[in-house]
Amino acid sequence: MPLHTIVGAGPLGTALARLLAESGEEVRVVTRSGGGPRHPRIERVRADASGPAALTRAASGAAALYNCANPPSYTQWERDWPPLAASLLHAAEETGAVLVVAGNLYGYGPVDGPMHRDLPLAATDHKGRLRARMWQEALDRHEAGAIRAVEVRSSDYIGAVAPLSSYVVFYAEQAFQGRTVRTFGRWDLPHTVTYVPDVARTLAAAATDERAWGRAWHVPSPPALTVRAMVADLVREGGARGPRVRRFPRPLLRAALPFSPFLREMGELLYQWDRPYLLDAGVTTETFGIEATPWEEIVRETARWIRDGARTP
Repeated sequence: MPLHTIVGAGPLGTALARLLAESGEEVRVVTRSGGGPRHPRIERVRADASGPAALTRAASGAAALYNCANPPSYTQWERDWPPLAASLLHAAEETGAVLVVAGNLYGYGPVDGPMHRDLPLAATDHKGRLRARMWQEALDRHEAGAIRAVEVRSSDYIGAVAPLSSYVVFYAEQAFQGRTVRTFGRWDLPHTVTYVPDVARTLAAAATDERAWGRAWHVPSPPALTVRAMVADLVREGGARGPRVRRFPRPLLRAALPFSPFLREMGELLYQWDRPYLLDAGVTTETFGIEATPWEEIVRETARWIRDGARTP
């Protein structure tokens, strides 16, 4: 069976590794700690993926190399992403593995209307410009014939995700604890969220289908709901009382930005919560037949995850 090398063992890397292993594929998970999910078909490798030689060894013999890594904090993106992205490009070129990038929507910047994959990458913040630059570098190498590359873009995660990695899970956890939910942006506008297992399914499909290569694809996601409605559904499923939702005062948040590097980074992304944030993944469904998991199932599994303690898988 083909070998798949996955960089990162967070929620997405774990879900993808399990999906591939349970379908009979051989999987190699690369992390600095040597951790990752346990399965007879999963080999866990301890290595620094930002080192080209180490990653090339780990990707040797692989049909696909997946970038499912993510720096632990926004404040580390500019330091951690460039060497890792360069290492991934090097390993893909040396081994011939298809480079499959798990991306997001930051590169589009503020837009009016649903986001589709043909929109220009016009980010206004440095994190979005960084992600756009990483994809452009991979695409340039693809078009030059040096590698084969594809990017799969999703919105904010929902599912078995640590609360600090998902605003909706973070808000729902507050509600489960009986606390007032304090949102950073408006809670009355529709906002697309993407279920982690659906991201994994789309990554796996893009890795092995030549029609996917050289393009970006959006992950099919459930119909967008307001933050209030999403949290209410999760709380109702978990058997807790209905949430009290309040918006964190924007002037107070702005005043705190100079004193917190994390809040400064987050402040650049507040536009995502001040207007409808909608993802159009119709082309992905038409091409690969992938459809979003029904919202009811997503709510059931996410509520169980939060109720059980919501830790990083």
